[in-house]
Amino acid sequence: MTKSVTLDNFDRRLLELVRRDNLEPARGLAEKVGLSESAVLRRLRRLRKEGVIVADVAIVDPARLNAGLTMHVLVQMEREGSAIYNAFAAGVAARKEVLSAWHVTGSTDFVLLVTVPTMEAYEAFTNEVLNDDRRVRSFTTLVGIREIVRQDPSRAPLVE
Repeated sequence: MTKSVTLDNFDRRLLELVRRDNLEPARGLAEKVGLSESAVLRRLRRLRKEGVIVADVAIVDPARLNAGLTMHVLVQMEREGSAIYNAFAAGVAARKEVLSAWHVTGSTDFVLLVTVPTMEAYEAFTNEVLNDDRRVRSFTTLVGIREIVRQDPSRAPLVE
């Protein structure tokens, strides 16, 4: 189980700022949160060490790269059980086409967010990952027409 970390208001404000732009200099962050530059750097170092900040990444606009097709795939497993679920989860986690995956409640067991360049590539993906897996009972594909709200982790409020 992941250990919880206690955050104060300065930590929360810093996290809000670096979630939007992690390239902002410490001097600018310090001015915005009301701390010294060295205090900001110490706090950011601690937040990384404690695993609150897990990565510094660039978010790429897929539309600029002509990424192709986006699918939401609803997967229903043949049987229940943690070993079955864990094995399936490990398999989809290893696939580069899978941008996100969730184990969910209800009649669907997993929801996958899949991006592929063509329908032929999606067919290959479904054959390799879903059709040939005896643990999978069925799957439903929802093809994305256009993105309404971009997936953006900085939109989510920090938990108190």
